[in-house]
Amino acid sequence: MKILITGGSGFLGLHLASYLYKKHYKLTLLDIQEFDKKEYGDNYFLTLCDVRDRKKLDGLIRRQDVVVHAAAALPLWKKDDIYTTNVDGTRNVLELAKKHKIKRVIFISSTAVYGVPKKHPIIETDPRIGVGPYGESKILAEDLCFRAIEEGLPVTIIRPKTFVGTGRLGVFEILFDWIHDGKRIPIVGKGGNRYQLLDVDDLVEAIYLFCLKDKKSYDGAFNIGAQEFGTVKEDLGELFKFARSGSKIFPTPAFIVKKTLFLFEKLGLSPLYQWVYDTADKDSFVSIEKLKKTLRWKPRYSNAQALIKAYRWYLSHYKEIKSQPLGITHTAGWKQGILRLFKYLA
Repeated sequence: MKILITGGSGFLGLHLASYLYKKHYKLTLLDIQEFDKKEYGDNYFLTLCDVRDRKKLDGLIRRQDVVVHAAAALPLWKKDDIYTTNVDGTRNVLELAKKHKIKRVIFISSTAVYGVPKKHPIIETDPRIGVGPYGESKILAEDLCFRAIEEGLPVTIIRPKTFVGTGRLGVFEILFDWIHDGKRIPIVGKGGNRYQLLDVDDLVEAIYLFCLKDKKSYDGAFNIGAQEFGTVKEDLGELFKFARSGSKIFPTPAFIVKKTLFLFEKLGLSPLYQWVYDTADKDSFVSIEKLKKTLRWKPRYSNAQALIKAYRWYLSHYKEIKSQPLGITHTAGWKQGILRLFKYLA
């Protein structure tokens, strides 16, 4: 089987490529970001390509069997880039997949499409109300996928909860940095809410299983997240026990902190975007029953296990991580901005 992965140099792309390579599939990876040759070696065909470049994308999709569309502009990107990459890029992938009779397209969406819902667990048919350009663009991209399904293209939409694992930095690097230095960790609210995460290895395995499917029952949207998770206080508590750095939770008044973080975001002083802090003190978990029933599969890792696994990797690569430039992807540390000031006060 020949599989094309868009967003191949990203956090998910690397994990997925490594997994599929061990399954002996022929892989083509594309991205606008340079590939780290130390990570990828000579096992794959790597190419720089923007999913908005329809002509080049056409040549890459031709003769593929499956396309995993994981390329996306993240919330810290400019608004125009978010919309053109996430919407126009997805349109290109779907139209070219239909042109070349691809057996299945797997679109990596996000549970950010649900916004800040009051009902839990969230099921796939619940309302989609995106927060900010990222959430809105993912809804528009999903609409293109649903339309493609109606036109006969086999498309699976995967809506993962925030996923962590070896190599995951981004917003988690801020958390891990504070824990490493033994700082109190401010949380929005008291931490009694249940906030579901996902281990990247579980996500990768589910994607692989969908790659093998060709029936219409595998079309449409599927939530995925950890099966076992506690409250924010409980899951972070397990991480603190493992870290043994002295870090503890520091509860904060949710209303005031959210307003403050909103102001910092608009002033460009904080890397935390609205959906992150708007949901931070709320229950946030999805039902994964549809996925479990359809694939006859379930996740292996709990929230706490996923966090500990990611932090263990962080510790073993600490010097390397701190020597690298900051960025705006999930594989780079983010500039903490004004949060660094609060770190030293914690």
